[in-house]
Amino acid sequence: MPILRALSDKGRPNLVAIRAAVTVLEEGGVVAFPTETFYGLAVDPRNDQAVERVFRLKGRKSDMAIPLIASDRKQAETAGGRFTSLAGLVADKFWPGPVALVLDAVPGLAPALLGRDGSVAVRVSSDAVASALARGFECTVTATSANLSTCAAARTAQEVLSVFGAEVGLVLDGGVTAGGLASTIVDARGKEISLVREGVVPWNRVLISCT
Repeated sequence: MPILRALSDKGRPNLVAIRAAVTVLEEGGVVAFPTETFYGLAVDPRNDQAVERVFRLKGRKSDMAIPLIASDRKQAETAGGRFTSLAGLVADKFWPGPVALVLDAVPGLAPALLGRDGSVAVRVSSDAVASALARGFECTVTATSANLSTCAAARTAQEVLSVFGAEVGLVLDGGVTAGGLASTIVDARGKEISLVREGVVPWNRVLISCT
């Protein structure tokens, strides 16, 4: 499994590495990449076989949805459709950043990654590599943490390598990630916002943003 340096000396995404990662995704492979919390596993969310491979790699239960990362709000809407006014408030306040919005998934996404109600959680990451990967792929990418379901999430490229070996097609090495808590997930599809998963952004901060 190749490990490519994901950032240039100036701290910008290494476009050669990003293009190599995009090729892996286009071929149905798995790419490990850094986010602002942990390393994640990216595949094409429209590719049923690629999504199923992620479930197998992680030993993840089939009834657990997989979140997505988008490069910007416009790309997020290609996965979850138009935002409610509440969803827009949350996005304006916390994107880019580690808050994912549960949205009604549009047709074309692999059913296995969706929630039981046909929803998908998507966010715009503040990590430059994660954002560049989604932008280069011209589509959202899966963003489930790079770990076995019973183990801690990887914070370095070497930890990804030690867990998955050649099962991952390419690792974008962005150094050590912050770790701590995962992204916060909220549902703002209705008239009131609700918490799906408590994460690095406190729930009370999200609530305040909607008042």
